[in-house]
Amino acid sequence: MSINGKHITIQTARRYLLIKQGLFGDCRFRGKQGAYEYVRQANCLQFDPVDVIGRNAELTLQSRVRGFRKKYLNDLLYKDRKLFDYPDKEISIIPMEDWPYFQRFRDLSRHNKQRFENLEELEQQALSYIRKHGPVSSSSLPLKGNIKWYSSIHWSGSWDGKDTKAARSVLEQLYTTGDLIIHHKEGSRKYYDLSERHVPKELLNSPDPLPDEYDHIRWRVRRRIGAIGMLWNKNSTAFLGIRGLNNEIRNKAFSDMLSSGEIQKLIVEGIKEPFYILSEDMEYLNKAEDPSFASNRCEFLAPLDPMLWDRELIKKIFNFTYTWEIYVPKEKRKYGYYVLPVVYGDRLVGRIEPRKNGNDMIIENLWLEPDIKRTKSINNAIEKRMKSFARFNDCNYV
Repeated sequence: MSINGKHITIQTARRYLLIKQGLFGDCRFRGKQGAYEYVRQANCLQFDPVDVIGRNAELTLQSRVRGFRKKYLNDLLYKDRKLFDYPDKEISIIPMEDWPYFQRFRDLSRHNKQRFENLEELEQQALSYIRKHGPVSSSSLPLKGNIKWYSSIHWSGSWDGKDTKAARSVLEQLYTTGDLIIHHKEGSRKYYDLSERHVPKELLNSPDPLPDEYDHIRWRVRRRIGAIGMLWNKNSTAFLGIRGLNNEIRNKAFSDMLSSGEIQKLIVEGIKEPFYILSEDMEYLNKAEDPSFASNRCEFLAPLDPMLWDRELIKKIFNFTYTWEIYVPKEKRKYGYYVLPVVYGDRLVGRIEPRKNGNDMIIENLWLEPDIKRTKSINNAIEKRMKSFARFNDCNYV
């Protein structure tokens, strides 16, 4: 491919993104193994504790993985230990094999704890208790009182010195330093245990594979391109959580990856800015250019789905504007509290607002885009997906 870039149509760009994401054509991800394979492709899934009709990570997987059950993700995290919870793009679910690459952030958290008076003594008390009694939550760890503390989970480097319960502060600090790992969750309550009991020794004791800061940032930029499937070299919410990334470093990372052949440049009709894809994903682009490769699949996407990380990109490619209105006051919402984008074929055709009512799944509303004709085939596809979505939530469809 020329360094000037390959020219593609807007439809090819849409089809490529959906094929890469496993949302177009037959499901290539199946069962629990398929859920693991998709997380490895995305590199991280954003975690959000809100559970209206499934949590964000579960919703992301149900749209790609044939036969997905919520239990599969729980098992991969807390039984099989193929995945772990840690900050990446906000709080995320990450393949366990990537544990060594986050050593710099565990080291940063250890450095930050010097700010907190008496924290080290409390940490030793907590570790001793967990070593003897097993997993604990902030309510079961017998540490009394408050300390002035801030969470380093997001690595913001800011200091607000809030009075926080000692047990919670110590557990979160030991979690960010890697001494503790989340053992399991009961609802939104986290239980922590010693990492040495659950992280494979060859990973736990592995040095940082990328000790140079630029090499690490470049690695993370590459991961984000792979997570979405296609990205441009500009400020983007897709890069949230990459500490130290600025315009100069981002430009260098894209330039170096283009020169090395790790990424390829695409020019999409009608869009000024070029896009970049991983060279290994060219097979999906070739499929997208094949007019005989068709799909009438219908899927409901999660609010923080990897494909939606850059909302401006989605607007340009799909002509679809999506805002997650969960934190918007009710009187100012255009749609609803927990609304999911709807994929049909190679388009984002609308949005749907499902909710649980006991054992029933209620569809509060369905909005199709103004240019989408409500055909019998679209109706049938959405109806079929509503029913399977209800089964995913262990609900009857109403």
